[in-house]
Amino acid sequence: GKHTPLLRDYKKKIEEELNKFCNDILNLITDQILKACTTAESKVFFKKMKGDYYRYISEYASGEQHSKVSQEALAVYNDATTDAEELKKTNPIRLGLALNFSVFHYEVLNDPQKACSMAKTAFDDAIGEIEELGDDEYKDSTTIMQLIRDNLTLWSSELDEGEGGDN
Repeated sequence: GKHTPLLRDYKKKIEEELNKFCNDILNLITDQILKACTTAESKVFFKKMKGDYYRYISEYASGEQHSKVSQEALAVYNDATTDAEELKKTNPIRLGLALNFSVFHYEVLNDPQKACSMAKTAFDDAIGEIEELGDDEYKDSTTIMQLIRDNLTLWSSELDEGEGGDN
């Protein structure tokens, strides 16, 4: 209708503001915070955050920008996943990375199979070491594990429906 150009301009303005905020945060993480990180836990935490901000941009970006930020997110999530191998499988930061990276595969890369396998591996690995959890991490870890399981349940049922519809 008659408001379409106005809405398009407003959407563009909001996206430009979001880009500025996200890029300011990404630059801060890249140029200062990650350079100061000395532990695997802090590196994983901030690389996950960096991946998350690229993922946020990818949720509204299109075309070339969507491709670029999706590739950036994939690279930094992969890098964080490598670093996370130093952490216990029940570590809440490692689990949070698995949660967000699996959501990225599902939502941004449209790869439900990869999202499910990643989530299932993280959940199963953590379950295997749940007895080793200290009281300080128990609540955080089990809360994230529940979120992973919730996603897995939802995604698996959607995959099953999709397969059923093809028969």
